Amino acid sequence: MAASRKAPRVRTSHQDFQLKNLRIIEPNEVIHSGDTGVETDSRMAPKVTSELLRQLRQAMRNSEYVTEPIQAYIIPSGDAHQSEYIAPCDCRRAFVSGFDGSAGTAIITEEHAAMWTDGRYFLQAAKQMDSNWTLMKMGLKDTPSQEDWLVSVLPEGSKVGVDPLIVPTDYWKKMAKVLRSAGHHLIPVQENLVDKIWTDRPERPCKPLLTLGLDYTGISWKEKVADIRLKMAERNIVWFVVTALDEIAWLFNLRGSDVEHNPVFFSYAIIGLEVIMLFIDGDRIDAPSVKEHLLLDLGLEAEYRIQVLPYKSILSELKALCAYLSPKEKVWVSDKASYAVSEAIPKDHRCCMPYTPICIAKAVKNSAESEGMRRAHIKDAVALCELFNWLEKEVPKGGVTEISAADKAEEYRRQQADFVDLSFPTISSAGPNGAVIHYAPVPETNRTLSLEEVYLIDSGAQYKDGTTDVTRTMHFGSPTAYEKECFTYVLKGHIAVSAAIFPTGTKGHLLDSFARSALWDSGLDYLHGTGHGVGSFLNVHEGPCGISYKTFSDEPLEAGMIVTDEPGYYEDGAFGIRIENVVLVVPVKTKYNFSNRGSLTFEPLTLVPIQTKMIDVDSLTDKELDWLNSYHMTCRDVVGKELQKQGRQEALEWLLRETQPVSRQH
Repeated sequence: MAASRKAPRVRTSHQDFQLKNLRIIEPNEVIHSGDTGVETDSRMAPKVTSELLRQLRQAMRNSEYVTEPIQAYIIPSGDAHQSEYIAPCDCRRAFVSGFDGSAGTAIITEEHAAMWTDGRYFLQAAKQMDSNWTLMKMGLKDTPSQEDWLVSVLPEGSKVGVDPLIVPTDYWKKMAKVLRSAGHHLIPVQENLVDKIWTDRPERPCKPLLTLGLDYTGISWKEKVADIRLKMAERNIVWFVVTALDEIAWLFNLRGSDVEHNPVFFSYAIIGLEVIMLFIDGDRIDAPSVKEHLLLDLGLEAEYRIQVLPYKSILSELKALCAYLSPKEKVWVSDKASYAVSEAIPKDHRCCMPYTPICIAKAVKNSAESEGMRRAHIKDAVALCELFNWLEKEVPKGGVTEISAADKAEEYRRQQADFVDLSFPTISSAGPNGAVIHYAPVPETNRTLSLEEVYLIDSGAQYKDGTTDVTRTMHFGSPTAYEKECFTYVLKGHIAVSAAIFPTGTKGHLLDSFARSALWDSGLDYLHGTGHGVGSFLNVHEGPCGISYKTFSDEPLEAGMIVTDEPGYYEDGAFGIRIENVVLVVPVKTKYNFSNRGSLTFEPLTLVPIQTKMIDVDSLTDKELDWLNSYHMTCRDVVGKELQKQGRQEALEWLLRETQPVSRQH
């Protein structure tokens, strides 16, 4: 497990790097690019794909893999669980195309290879793909949808193939409908064609499991199952198929490390009114701590006895269960589950949900989880105070690079209690690299931090009591007036969201413009959402809550939800700016209470100073100044006590300097 590593993670070559776990925030980030400040950039160099595409097209005609030739093949980004983060063995699209951004769909025909991705990845994809590929820039008015493009290029009566185990049901339905209306057919290809040409494909991980007690979870797995069964009984649901890895981990109060930086493990679960089935491979379930946690050796009452079955038996077992359903009995499954899983349930019995009961329950943290998140963020703040104090001393000497800064951040985090892993690969970016929002330094791109450039670090950790995600942007010399101006617009947006008071039932997309208003006033913007949900020692990005300009984040915010507040601005070839805090949705009392609906606001959990050197203080309003000074006093009081407790005097002195109250000069 990651926690056993004794030294900071070593960045390796391009090939090794691109097979590592990939970070994404579904709508919530943007990618630009610029000069790297180095002569070579092998991670951004295009991969030669002619031979791979030839082999793949040959496989599209091979009767061993397809019953009849297909004219197009779709390669999604995800895995069999539609995970946002994927293990190396599931990086099929990256293997075929060279584009290792974590959002994108590749489609290969006999004559074309096209890649759809969004604004976060336009420049990265253009750099990483060779001339065999056409980049389809999603969100631009002239870019066709995948379905429309296929209709325009395919011969009459074509067959389009896709692995049904890795494509979501909602995607399948939309694609199939459009293709069918144009005389084409979407067909399942049971043998993944990329796997057939990927000769050195990594093995699927099967690492040990970690059990969590009530101090961390606040509620036992038996109580969670009981709550779910009550909801099932109310709706005549007899089986609930759980496919999302973080939902299974949360349900059973277990954590794993099968996907780098994400404490999940490969598994499926089926919850019945009297039966629990867990599909998982390996002897890890036989570890004494796990057997005791799941009560596997006890003569437990049947309704809480867990049947452990092989991971790959999910489809056959699900079909067998469904064979005995009475006409009115229903089976719950997420509409984001794979088409293969969904189709294993007869249509008349299938009840698809956009958000499962586990997804919603997991998003609303209980008191134990909220307190754990507070503790985790205090520890994280201690580590970052140490880091920034170290950077201020070392950067002027000229020896600090993006990689060494990221490694130092990890070193300080590892010193904190209950540290398990990073929560995503650290984005440590100097100067123009900061405009590449998913930038992760490798030796070929490693830039030295200087007194002349803006430095952005977006980083986080997994502690047993919580998950962190924080971005700070700073300057170790004298920022230009323009850099300060842009930073201040971003800060204004950050404060506007953090200080917002809104009615109970408000949806996240309604708050997104709060973060953009100051930027919009000056004709600036950022092409990503403003916030995403954060798990409790789980995935750093989780649904269903978020703050985005896209209205699909339509689950209302409610007390106990945890999201990020992270507006930004990115100047291609120059710098990147982002200010990110993790915030907790909490009730707030207001003067009036319209319709007795109540109001909510945000409590910052991240307690790391915002560099005042970067702020044009004179342009802040009284309310913004009050918020900033109050926030810094909280940082000083809460984190200062912990720094004192841990005997970190130099970092404490840095904290005291950075949290001095500021005021306008004019």
